[in-house]
Amino acid sequence: MVQLIPALLALIGAVAVSAAPIGETASQVEQVEAQACAYTCGSVCYTSSNIQAALNKGYSLEESGDDINDYPHRYNNYEGFDFPTSGPWYEFPIMSRHSVYNGGSPGPDRVIFDANGNFDMLITHTGASGNDFVACRSS
Repeated sequence: MVQLIPALLALIGAVAVSAAPIGETASQVEQVEAQACAYTCGSVCYTSSNIQAALNKGYSLEESGDDINDYPHRYNNYEGFDFPTSGPWYEFPIMSRHSVYNGGSPGPDRVIFDANGNFDMLITHTGASGNDFVACRSS
């Protein structure tokens, strides 16, 4: 019995220091949270990592003076969105298949960022009139 007590105390200590939910590691929890919708454009869910990848590519091209099929280009905000940063703003496609835009059809969705590469908003042609944009829903 005396030898059993240290083993039980060690087991209790090991269980008490485990912060992850049973059956999940901390990195699995982080992966699930990273995959949650940050914005929804029409019926397309974009995670923060999708948004960051599109923003990084668009800003990198803007900084270098390069473009892909004229993207990124200046966004004039004819719709009057209330952005958290001041302009000038730029638009770059964000792809519903969750790859980074590399040419071809840009699809309906755009990431908007400022001249310093700060994220402003996701907008979409889906549900808008003509060539206008509407704001995507943030989660």
